Amino acid sequence: MSHFDGLPGKPLRERGIFCNRTMNMRSIKAIGYDMDYTLIHYQVSEWERLAYEHLRTRLLARGYPVEDLRFDPELVIRGLIIDTELGNLLKVNRFGYVKRAMHGTSMLDFEPMRAAYARTIIDLAEPRFVFLNTLFSLSEACMYAQLVDLADAGRMPGTGYEQLYRLVKSGLDEAHMEGRLKAEIIADPDRFVVLDPEAPLALLDQQRAGKKLLLITNSEWGYTDAMMRYAFERFLPNGMRWRDLFDVVIVQARKPDFFMQKSPLFEVVSEDGLLRPWIGPLKEGGSYLGGDATQVERSLGISGDEILYVGDHIWGDVRVSKSVLRWRTALILWELEEEVRAAYASRVDEARLGALMEEKEALELASCQLRLLAQRHKEGYGLPEDAPSCDEVLARLGAIKVALAGLDDRIAPLAKAAAEVSNPRWGLLLRTGNDKSHLARQIERSADIYTSRVSNFLRYTPYSYFRSRRGSLPHDPSGEAPSPNPGP
Repeated sequence: MSHFDGLPGKPLRERGIFCNRTMNMRSIKAIGYDMDYTLIHYQVSEWERLAYEHLRTRLLARGYPVEDLRFDPELVIRGLIIDTELGNLLKVNRFGYVKRAMHGTSMLDFEPMRAAYARTIIDLAEPRFVFLNTLFSLSEACMYAQLVDLADAGRMPGTGYEQLYRLVKSGLDEAHMEGRLKAEIIADPDRFVVLDPEAPLALLDQQRAGKKLLLITNSEWGYTDAMMRYAFERFLPNGMRWRDLFDVVIVQARKPDFFMQKSPLFEVVSEDGLLRPWIGPLKEGGSYLGGDATQVERSLGISGDEILYVGDHIWGDVRVSKSVLRWRTALILWELEEEVRAAYASRVDEARLGALMEEKEALELASCQLRLLAQRHKEGYGLPEDAPSCDEVLARLGAIKVALAGLDDRIAPLAKAAAEVSNPRWGLLLRTGNDKSHLARQIERSADIYTSRVSNFLRYTPYSYFRSRRGSLPHDPSGEAPSPNPGP
């Protein structure tokens, strides 16, 4: 297999499955899958460009001056937060503090960012904040940022920042509801879909190991059938159809409501999507529209932590299924492969930066101690007998100041490069400086495991025991462990 290195069965780092909470796959009796950006991955720039163009066409038809706007796939990343009150996009750390900000399409310098958010802890419960927690958000955020620029230039009179977001959101929702966007994808899947020949084999392994497999997607039947046939059936054994992989298929599930509310259920009774109302247990191998998670649990005779749900949407897939039903959860984060590659590629610079920062911290501590001695000399108290003279203290302070200035000159370019790893505007997806990003915190809270693609299950097998690492604390010992047999 091309994505594995020389040791049999050992995945490459970027194709790993990473564990937040210990989970034994042998105790999992059913695995549910989302489809879009989970079982099927798309060429992000192509999909989002198409969505953006549909949105721009709708805005043009309503008289907005967007004819010169173009989709910029590098402008935003998943995990940012839109502040609809101030027209900003924010990168926030796990504590809710803003670490980077962009107004419209221009990054904010430190002082204006501090002026706007020094007293603000970002709370996603506030309606002014919109969390971009899926790749489907990129076209939405790009258009919003560009409209903010137009509004600031006086070209969107009478339209505030919050109204701009509602305008973008409603336009995209209309484009999806109309169905033309997905019809274009069905017509030319080669342009939009990234094929993964190993994903069907991973599901076959799980099925033959006795797991019940579920497909639970918000997409419509026609789109689901077309995409799964295109992406899966060419890689299945002869004569096997994609539907043969799943014990239950549910389309138009209306997640996250699917996990929280009861809803009518309809059986899909023909290839063209003919429906009839359905009451009672779900049939093995059946395809349905609507319904709710409790019907799935009753029909399978299993519930809670016996079910693993795999999806790409932090809220709609993993957060709600875990908090309401206590299902186990796996998040698919396609960007993780580039994230891991970039992090490992920058390790040498990170180590160099770490060593310089340790040297700086030591000098800063020495400077603080000398300043205290200077203070005691001046005030005439508490000087130890072997204290250096005041002149000597001041001379040492001057030398340390020069050394710190030299260190800062060496640290600055390394710190800048570290902040721009993977993306010059926003840096790594899951970090803000030395801290975890808000997105990383959401993943930590909601996903028991996370990985870049479903086919990564292939080498871990349906029998793996995923163990979380020991949590670290700031006071934990660091560096090499002492010898287990110290000398006398």
